[in-house]
This record gives sequence, structure tokens and C-alpha cells, in this order.
Amino acid sequence: MDKKEPTTPQPSALSAQRSALSAFLREWLDTLVVAISVAMAFRAYFFQPFNIPTGSMQPTLWGNHSIAGGEAGAWDKFPLSVLKWAWSGEEFKDVRAPVSGTVRAVPRNDGNADIYVGTSRERFVLPTDAAQSVVGRFVQKGESVWKGTVVKGDFIFVNRWWWNFFSPQDGDVMIFSTTGIKMLPQGTHYIKRMKATPGETYVLEHPVAGRPEAVKTGEDEYFACGDNFNNSFDSRYWGVVPGENLRGVGSVVFWPFSGWRKIR
Repeated sequence: MDKKEPTTPQPSALSAQRSALSAFLREWLDTLVVAISVAMAFRAYFFQPFNIPTGSMQPTLWGNHSIAGGEAGAWDKFPLSVLKWAWSGEEFKDVRAPVSGTVRAVPRNDGNADIYVGTSRERFVLPTDAAQSVVGRFVQKGESVWKGTVVKGDFIFVNRWWWNFFSPQDGDVMIFSTTGIKMLPQGTHYIKRMKATPGETYVLEHPVAGRPEAVKTGEDEYFACGDNFNNSFDSRYWGVVPGENLRGVGSVVFWPFSGWRKIR
């Protein structure tokens, strides 16, 4: 019996296959581009995600924070730890010193701090409240620098269209751009509660020593304060928010899933 030689696709067949694959990829890419465009438009004009980094709006909204102490349980070990984090935003950490030395903390703008020990370049990230509790301590190599649960700050949806139809109201949880506001880092966004709209006189509930106890907003000016008055750098210190800086009103907390709620 004659042995049959293996067959290979003819050039025309190969060309057809490549053409079909190319057409499929182009169609897939077109679909992806459209989906991204729709998502970006939705984000820009309707609801924009926003993470709460600090505790200035507690207890209404929680930023990155920590709960010191405790021991790791079954849910703190992989793979259950992934499910725990996805549901609650919680992660158990036991930071051990890589060398002997003094604990240093370098603040960040996301509610966390970079932690270093002695001369080591190894970096650990902890919420600001945890970092403040350990900075300056001298620890031995292998000693626990900090142990406990790290909780991720709330992720919210910002309603960007509401103020196109309704005027901002006292009590709204407002998101605004810091651009042009002195004393604030430029090019980022803050979230506070609106305490006064244009033309209103607001008697401060928690005045700051050496500063006015009442303010009157001008045309297109808004006064903003954090709910956590004792830990909020707000209009009491740096003044009013221009109307052009307003970006939207807080709508709902969508993550962690265990904390889903409407923002009030």
C-alpha cells in the first residue's frame, strides 16, 4: 500500500484562513473600542467611580483604615483570603521587620503611608492610622512591626448629571476638583459635605480657633466640611469651592459589597 504524504494547506487556503482571522480580530477590536467608548462616556457624563482615601467623611464614608490586633484565621489564608477581601475589603497583615532599626513612615496622598525599617529599602504599605501608631519605634529583625486588619476605603459612584437639572443643596455629599484652590494639592478631587450654597450665611458647627465662626458665601461659591470634623482639612481652613469646580454628588457605595448603601 502506498504511503500517503501529509497534506498541507495550499497558499489559497492559508490566505483565506488569514483573511478570516483578520476580519474576526477587526470585528472584535471594533466591538471593544465601542464598548470602551460607551463606558468612558457613561463615566464622564453619568456615574463616575471614586475611591475614598481618608477618614474625613467618617462615619458616612470610610477611607483606608486599620483595626490593630488579632490573629489570622482560616479566612485570612489563600484562597479564602481573596474571597474575604472581595466581599469586605479586609486584609489581615503581619508586617515583620526585615532588619533591626527605627520605623519610618512616608505619607502618601491615598490615605496610606510607606513604611521602612532602619536602612532597609523594603517597603510596606499601611493605612495612615496604623503608620502613626508605629512610627519612631525601634524593632528587632523579625519582630512584628504592626499586626491587624487593613480595611480598604469605600468605592462610590458619583452622580455627574444630577446638578444639570437640580441645584446643589445644603447637605449634599459633594465631589469637587482642587484645581485653583490654594492650600490644596492641584489636579485631584476631594469629597466633603456641602454646608452652604451661594449667598448663604453658615454658622460653623465646629469652628477652628483663630478663624471666623460664621461665613457668608458669595456668588457661585460653596462651603464644604468633612463629617469627621476633628480630622478634616476643609473649607474652614482653605475657604470656599468655586462652582466651576463641582463635579458631582455622591450616590451609592458599590464596594466593598458588604458595605453597599445609598449615601445620605
